[in-house]
Amino acid sequence: MSLPLRVALVTGASRGIGAAIARQLAQDGHAVAINYAARATDADALVREITHAGGRAIAVKADVADPQAVKALFDAVESQLGRIDVLVNNAGVLKTTPIAETSDALYARQFSINTQGVFHTLREAASRLNDGGRIINLSSSALALNLPGYAIYNATKAAVEAFTRVFAKELRGRQITVNAVAPGPVETELFVQDKTPAQIEHFSKLAPLERLGQPQDIAGVVSFLAGPQGGWVNGQILRANGGVA
Repeated sequence: MSLPLRVALVTGASRGIGAAIARQLAQDGHAVAINYAARATDADALVREITHAGGRAIAVKADVADPQAVKALFDAVESQLGRIDVLVNNAGVLKTTPIAETSDALYARQFSINTQGVFHTLREAASRLNDGGRIINLSSSALALNLPGYAIYNATKAAVEAFTRVFAKELRGRQITVNAVAPGPVETELFVQDKTPAQIEHFSKLAPLERLGQPQDIAGVVSFLAGPQGGWVNGQILRANGGVA
């Protein structure tokens, strides 16, 4: 008899790093729930891609900043795929602005998605994730670089790293690991927006490996943490950044 598929939920998975993670987890044998907030066309196309390759996937719309939407997201995944084994908190926004020029609305938006969104899914997962599961949060190696304009974004991710370390201990006895992956500069639409070619070239040379990361670089690290070989890693922040920091 074949073993039942483990179920993975990836937030913000319609494009970029999230889409690469969803593809990789599907290849690893997970049934994958692709969460999105606005890009239904991209999410549906990814579902078709995974299904065509022999995997199982669904797309579920939900704004992670809304706690009721997160509850409905978990409900939808459970009803269509089963109880969740792997939660990947990838949904996020990035807008670089100096503190003095940051509006209250921009501050609130970044925290509502990057920080509250993770809080909402972790709180839901506390009672609904299968024992022996995996939680992988996405942070950022920008925390170590202290670049001008990144203060608010960095603050949102610093909170996520704090959640990660504490939640790993709060789930004692459940055999659930909680870790975070902190990418360095990765060549995605989110990263390159609002950057000049010169700025992108600068970031590509920061790491000793002298290139930008690719979404698959991060997906491979998530795959390790979600799989059996990552089972002894818990409460850690893995800085997947090519040596940038």
